[in-house]
Amino acid sequence: MNKISGSTVICGLIGNPVAHSVSPAMHNAAFVYAGLDYIYLPFQVTSLSLADAVNGMTALQFRGFNVTTPHKVNIIPLLNEIDLLASRIGAVNTVVNYDGVLKGFNTDAGGFIRVLSDRGFNVAGGKVAVIGAGGAARAVTFALTDGGADVIVLNRYEEFDWAAKLAIDITQIFSRQVCALELNDDNLAKTLPDVELVVNATIAGMSPDINSTPVAARFLRQGLTVYDVIYNPLETRLLREAKQAGAQTIGGLDMLVGQGALAFEKWTGQKAPVEVMKEAALRELAEYSNLKNQKS
Repeated sequence: MNKISGSTVICGLIGNPVAHSVSPAMHNAAFVYAGLDYIYLPFQVTSLSLADAVNGMTALQFRGFNVTTPHKVNIIPLLNEIDLLASRIGAVNTVVNYDGVLKGFNTDAGGFIRVLSDRGFNVAGGKVAVIGAGGAARAVTFALTDGGADVIVLNRYEEFDWAAKLAIDITQIFSRQVCALELNDDNLAKTLPDVELVVNATIAGMSPDINSTPVAARFLRQGLTVYDVIYNPLETRLLREAKQAGAQTIGGLDMLVGQGALAFEKWTGQKAPVEVMKEAALRELAEYSNLKNQKS
């Protein structure tokens, strides 16, 4: 880590909890590699303290900060400006301090698309099935629609109203018809043969529930791209079974690094060292896994 002085530029993360975030390791490795006098620190901030935290970071001249659960929506009224896509999504995960003017962005969306582009997947005109309708699904679906994809949203029966609202919001904003369906075997059987990309934006398969999957293996096939936003474990059951079926797979770590790289570039004005960030994130996840295994 760089030597810290009175001129060190501070960036950070606010959320609750933040103890196990890999973002500090990822960004600090990038700052060191780029030779920048920057530091990235995590701050656990409750909902009641959110406004005070934002005011404090502004007063202390933070260059910017990331925003994670549960503040991505409630941060918006506390900012001076909101990027158009972040405004449409209704969530902010990255803030840049422009000499006291705080502007919010959603780099989750941009990071998601960046990874697809790097893998050679052309979003424009593509047919995509998004599983889920929560915060991650909202960012993903808006990014895909903004890029010209035709999207179908599938969500479980208990929270189907979320999917219906998401479809209505996108249809109104982009004037592109988005269909919402209940997540069940019948709808998967009808939908997946016609799509090129399936995105899991739910927590199904996330550690410790590693045996769960939102899509049964029989629906996966060669020629399909399967993108899981989960990064712990690095290879979910969905991705493992997709690979066995001959599909191209993309893990959540790539999206995590992609959104982090965009935030880095907004704060520094420099191109992000993506591979350095990914290696740091992998080391941090491995260390966390080892500590967890030692305690169990």
